[in-house]
Amino acid sequence: MTPAEGSIALSARVRRIKPSASMVARDRARRLQAEGRDIIDLTAGEPDFDTPKHISEAVAAALAAGETRYTPVNGTITLRKAIVAKLAREYGVRYELDQIAVGCGAKQVIYNALAATVGEGDEVIIPAPYWVSYPDMVLACDGTPVVVPCGETAGFKLTAEALEKAVTPKTRWVILNSPCNPTGAFYSEGEMRALIKMLLRYPQIALMTDDIYDQIRFDGGAPVCPTALEPELGGRTLLVNGVSKTYAMTGFRIGYGAGPRALIAAMNTIQSQSTSCVSSLSQAAAVAALNGPQDFVAEALAAYRQRRDRAVELLNRVSGLSCQTPDGAFYVYPSCAGLIGKKTLEGRILATDFDVVMYFLDAAGVATVDGAAYGLSPYLRLSIATSIDKIDEACARLARSCAALN
Repeated sequence: MTPAEGSIALSARVRRIKPSASMVARDRARRLQAEGRDIIDLTAGEPDFDTPKHISEAVAAALAAGETRYTPVNGTITLRKAIVAKLAREYGVRYELDQIAVGCGAKQVIYNALAATVGEGDEVIIPAPYWVSYPDMVLACDGTPVVVPCGETAGFKLTAEALEKAVTPKTRWVILNSPCNPTGAFYSEGEMRALIKMLLRYPQIALMTDDIYDQIRFDGGAPVCPTALEPELGGRTLLVNGVSKTYAMTGFRIGYGAGPRALIAAMNTIQSQSTSCVSSLSQAAAVAALNGPQDFVAEALAAYRQRRDRAVELLNRVSGLSCQTPDGAFYVYPSCAGLIGKKTLEGRILATDFDVVMYFLDAAGVATVDGAAYGLSPYLRLSIATSIDKIDEACARLARSCAALN
């Protein structure tokens, strides 16, 4: 007998939010592939490389050693020591073990922080384009996302002037993602200092930096950490990071945050009543990633740079598309403004970037994500965490499908 549907009332919280747009796009591509369609999937925000061997070996060693039991909610001491060492080594900042939280991916760390601090009426400033989950996580915590458009002429980055215009007495957080998903934009030291100077005038506002792509930068420079530039901001800043992107460990689900003790304790309380600790084996793998050889990081970065350069070159040859060169991460964010208003052979008008996405999926067999999902249209997000051959073929298909438009 099939169970009855619709008998459980859903909360207002879940009705406020929507599924991750990037996950929806990827699921759509996978369904078409399962049906036998030849789809080049450029939606995935994960490296296509295998996890480095020494990290996988650390999992096997932990398993053999019987490290299969619960750990502290905020992570093993060994992992927290590795995180503290990474932050000191690469950012030039010093945190203590009780200032570190470990979660099931950076996404959980961000959600825990918002759940611990945001309530009804509280506002969170989010520059757009943004990672798709930020606004919905704020909504899930009863807060109000305040989206600040940061267009192409601003390099897709928040300025101190734009930030100040968005601030109200209800502002509780500003979230910065650098390098950014989806644009690859990176805040320089000068740009970060300008934002810090403004924030120092508003002591009620906390700063959250999502640094998950911090090692995927193409200028060869060091990470820009706000608490290193201005230690006074440390008491109201949460640094968020993880091992997923840098070390090709998306499935291990390890993220971490570094911040003031009271906030970290509150985040741990939230997590203790939801997921509790992270997988012990994943934590062992993260220790190996942070403490072990870093050769893979440089090798992957070189590959991403080559892919970025190729994708930008080819996309700028496609009629109707134009693409800035991103500073980091492994995405490109081309404008499709030149395609808006075009007509397909079937007579359908491309009125939005989502229409363009669906046209490319149907006509070219190339899966992308619409800029509207990231808060700024008309753009497309394409992942370049794939081979040069796939990038070449995808761009050739896009060029042919654009040439067929009227």
